[in-house]
Amino acid sequence: MQRLILAVCGLILGAGLIFAGVVTAGAQAALQGNWIATKVVTDGAASPEVVGHRLSFSGDRFEIKSTNGKKVYAGTVRTDPKAAPAAIDFAHNLGALNGKTWKGIYRLDGDTLIVCDNAADLAKGRPAAFEAKRGSGYVLLTFVRAK
Repeated sequence: MQRLILAVCGLILGAGLIFAGVVTAGAQAALQGNWIATKVVTDGAASPEVVGHRLSFSGDRFEIKSTNGKKVYAGTVRTDPKAAPAAIDFAHNLGALNGKTWKGIYRLDGDTLIVCDNAADLAKGRPAAFEAKRGSGYVLLTFVRAK
């Protein structure tokens, strides 16, 4: 009887883990492709030099290229769509940020992606709202899906 109970508990736990993986995979699948930055606010100020940068997602990888096509950032991305708001982490494996992670939140609305993260100050924790007020250490980016 004890073995039966353990087996049933194992099946329930396993099904829950599989479902959680499917939800996360589905959220990351929705992000796949190329995105273009249309509006960027860093620490309360507009950052027009970042507008036009391209963010691309391929599997669990991300890459950011400047407007001239130069790779600026790259690494792995992890999402948690069940968090409120949904969480996103960009773990870098290139250049000065190698080994560091931007912690952020995101919202996907059709072909618009909004990300708020701690890229301006890695000592800050994950933002709780989609805002980048002066002194916050946060960056608020709006992207549109590239056609």
